[in-house]
Order: sequence, then C-alpha cells, then structure tokens
Amino acid sequence: MARQRSSGSRHANNETMATRCVRAEPANRDIIPTRGCAGLFDTRPRLYIALILCAILGTYGYKVRTEGIFSCQATGYAPDWYLAYCHADGYGDYEHGAFGFDLEPAATQFAAGATVLFLGSSRMQHALSTKTTADWFSSAATPYYLMGFGYTENVVFVREILRKLRPSAKVYVINVDGFFVLSETPPAKIVLRDSNARIRYAVKRAWQSLHQRICHSFAAICGDNYVIFRSRKTGDYRVWGLDKFKSRAVSYDRTVNRAETDLEIATAREFLRDLPVNSPCVILTMVPMAGTKIDKAKAIAAALDMDLVAPDLEGLRTFDGSHLDRASAERWSQAFLQVAAPRIRQCTGDARLTGTAAVSTPTGQ
Repeated sequence: MARQRSSGSRHANNETMATRCVRAEPANRDIIPTRGCAGLFDTRPRLYIALILCAILGTYGYKVRTEGIFSCQATGYAPDWYLAYCHADGYGDYEHGAFGFDLEPAATQFAAGATVLFLGSSRMQHALSTKTTADWFSSAATPYYLMGFGYTENVVFVREILRKLRPSAKVYVINVDGFFVLSETPPAKIVLRDSNARIRYAVKRAWQSLHQRICHSFAAICGDNYVIFRSRKTGDYRVWGLDKFKSRAVSYDRTVNRAETDLEIATAREFLRDLPVNSPCVILTMVPMAGTKIDKAKAIAAALDMDLVAPDLEGLRTFDGSHLDRASAERWSQAFLQVAAPRIRQCTGDARLTGTAAVSTPTGQ
C-alpha cells in the first residue's frame, strides 16, 4: 500500500509540474515565454540552429581559405601594387576585369599616358618585369607600361582595351607569340560577353582589402598558392609561389603551320593599320620559352616587312616551361633593350640619338 501511495504521489507531482508548465504559458501565445518551462522547449532548437550556422560558416571559411583569395599570401600589396591573379578556382583572374571595367583607374591612366606601350601575354610580362627594364626607362626619363595579360591574351581583348584607353604612346612593342590569334580567351570572353562580370570583378576587388588586412596580421592562416601582384604605374609583375612549378630550359620549335600563320599575318596587318603610329615605331619581339615558335614569328615579321627583335641567349630557363625565371628575364630584357633602344629613342624624339639606327633580328636562333 505504501508503494502504491508513493507511485501515486510521484504521478501526482508529475501532473502538477505539467499543469504548472501549462499555466505558466502567457495568455497571448504570440509572446515567447522567457522563464519557467519554456526554456526547456526553446534551448534545443536554438542550439541546433546555432550548430548549423557554425557548420555553414566553417565550410564557407574553409572554402575561401582553400579555393579563394586566402589561398594566396598578401606579401605583394603596396600603395602602387594590387593583386592581379591568385591561382585558385574561387578567385583566379582579376587583371582582365581591372582593365575591362576600369576598376583600377590609376592603372588605366598610366597605361593611357605611357610613351612606350608593351602588348602581349604574361610571357612578355615576366620577361620585362625586371630591374633592367625599370632602370633603363628611368634613365631615359620615358614612361612605359607593360600591358600584357595572362592566358596568352591576344588582339581580340587588347583591341577593345585600346579603344577605351585611347593611348598616347609613341612606340608599341608587341610580343607576337599568339597575339594575332582571333579567339577569345576564357577571361576575355567573360569580360566582353557576361553581363554579370562587372559585379563579380568588383567583388574580387573588394576582397583584396580584407585579404590584405587579415593576411598581414595573421599570415599563417593564408596559403602559398601562385600569386601575381601588378604595378599600377608600370604594369610590372611581382610573383610568389614559384616553388610549385618545374623549371625547364628554353628551346626552339621551328615548325610553321602555314595556314595559321597566314591568318595571323592578315590579322596583324589590320591591327597595325589602326595603331596611331608609323610602322617603324612598332617593334615586334618573341619572348622565348620551352618550344618557342621562332620561325613562325620570323615569318610574320617578314610578311609585314618589319624587324623582329628576339635576342638568342644561351642558358635561358623558364620557371614553368612558359615564363622566363627571374635571372633569365634580367638577361633577356637587357639584351632586348640593347637592340631596341635606338628605335625607341628615335621614335620618342630623344635628343641623344642622331641619325637612323636599324633594328635587326639577332642571328643564331
């Protein structure tokens, strides 16, 4: 009997607690109770939601760290330098949008005002982003701009940029390697065709400020992917993360596809006709790499009745098979400028040059 009373007492107590919980509810059920038994019902859903939010934020943070801008270091930021490319699926190219949408006004102003404008791909950028180049143009008091782009950019994109810039250059230097090909590279297609591209590139630009602050304060949380920073004043490249690539020696491929070459020659004639300078003030070059199409470049120059300034140096190396490493770039840019300098000075009206200096193609290639 005692046990039955005890059981009945516990049952009564449970009913009393349940009754109290029910009575504790406010008359207005739109008001969420903050005391009493309400906490028992509210805690679990809120905790569950918090855990979901933490998981989402953690996943997004990991994705940004491994696939976005934070997979690259922020070493190269400076008042004159911005991030042009981060080797990550979630970031990648920025420089095409910077010029296509004028997101870096200082860069486009310097490019438009340069006396000597270099056009071509990232091979040209790496080959001429050297102390030798900077020192030569500084001593000549001649502003220059390296307006090459990654992805072996060509005349299709560059022509659109030139139309916007309306540059005042007196000399154009063109790296002919793939430049006169009429096809849209992936980033060019996005910039020229995608109606949402401006917004996406503007977002990339906005990320750079956060990237700079966080990585400078907490460098350990940022990755070491291949990254390119670019000067607004000269277009020069600075790169980090080259240890992930395999070095290869410069070599030459002498095969010439006649049909492809003829198409490029026709495109070159049209492009050069639109440049606001005379033919002698356009210098063609061919930056070497592994498998340099040197005979194709010579054929294009010959058909245009123009010289090709393409120094042939022993022992040049690339850091990845495509772009000259730092030491080779210094040597090659010095050799290039030694040959091209007289023509540059003549076309820019440098008083130190007298007479006419011919620019010829070095032999031995």
